[in-house]
Amino acid sequence: MTDKPTIKVLVVDDHPVFREGLKLLLNSAGDIQVIGEAENGRQAVQLAQQLRPDVILLDIAMPVLNGIEASRQILRDLPTARVLILSSYREDEFVRTALNNGVAGYVAKHSATKEVLDAIRSVHAKNNYFSASIAKRLNNLVRNRFQAGKTGDWDVPHLTSRETETLQLIAEGHGNKQIASILGISVKTVEKHRQQLMEKLNLHDIAGLTRYAISRGMVEATPALPAMV
Repeated sequence: MTDKPTIKVLVVDDHPVFREGLKLLLNSAGDIQVIGEAENGRQAVQLAQQLRPDVILLDIAMPVLNGIEASRQILRDLPTARVLILSSYREDEFVRTALNNGVAGYVAKHSATKEVLDAIRSVHAKNNYFSASIAKRLNNLVRNRFQAGKTGDWDVPHLTSRETETLQLIAEGHGNKQIASILGISVKTVEKHRQQLMEKLNLHDIAGLTRYAISRGMVEATPALPAMV
């Protein structure tokens, strides 16, 4: 009898202690191997392209690039990869946005260790996996949309990847010059993205953009104050 193939996992979380504990848990499972780790979404996108993991285990609220946008970019470049969200954020907004981006599963951080292992094995086997609390929210969302006669993607403003990256960096307190340096674009292009964000979201100041980013889990609830531009 042949051994089961090892499931190669990329662990992404900005808390080093939690990440270390998760790596120990996964590597002790026997059929799972952590082949890389990242502390923010931008690193996750880069490592996913380099390492080609079977499953990417992603938190949502992380610096530089949040897990939701990271999942979108990863699946755009690696459509066969399986993204599993592991997060303390369980609100409807996060669940439906993650689903819009094509994630294979969503597990609450307070879940038992066995459930995390089961979720990884399930999504690797091309199934979807949702914690009981997440599944309940998802069922309610689907039922409410059906009753309202809505179909297709969830109703969320469509932002490009670059606009999403710019929004997160604005909310983290970076000024236009800093954002331009981080993203490798001109200050004028950053200004253009900021204007487009305000128009799409119908928000007209940095404070409004910051509150929106917090409500979408792009940054923690206590972000840095916006820098003067």
